[in-house]
Amino acid sequence: MAWLVLILSGFLETVWAVALESSKGFTRLVPSLVFGVALLFSMGGLAYAMRTIPIGTGYAVWVGIGAVGTAVYGMAVLGDAVTMARIGCLLLIVSGVVGLKVLH
Repeated sequence: MAWLVLILSGFLETVWAVALESSKGFTRLVPSLVFGVALLFSMGGLAYAMRTIPIGTGYAVWVGIGAVGTAVYGMAVLGDAVTMARIGCLLLIVSGVVGLKVLH
């Protein structure tokens, strides 16, 4: 159960990162509220998962999911550059996250 919560919390990290950008410095109400709620649940899920998952593994997986999700969102929706180098780097992050899970 802790791993499922950790993965969902990682995806919520992507949600709050995107909402933070959309809030335009907290000047837009709805994205600011989405940011706050997603941040609360993301951190709460991370805290719950780290009851049983070691901190180094849990935090790295959480950040990796959030970073990859945010970068993919930027490329797919916001028009960020899509290059083989960027995709390769994201695949390296994903392989590291998978490796941490497998070696746990």
